[in-house]
Amino acid sequence: MMSLFDEEQIMKSFIKSERYEAAQESARETAKRMIKKGKMSLEEIADYVPILSLEELKELEAEVMQLA
Repeated sequence: MMSLFDEEQIMKSFIKSERYEAAQESARETAKRMIKKGKMSLEEIADYVPILSLEELKELEAEVMQLA
């Protein structure tokens, strides 16, 4: 019985982790598009994409500028 409970908890944890990673990736792609447009400051983008920190946005900005 404990094994079944443990497997269920592991599966729930895995699903939660996968959802979080998907949300992170979606937020990163959204932020990249906003940075490329160049119409908003990073602080403003952080208001619209709160899952990413200002530091993460600065890293994305550097990444986007290298590709341009």
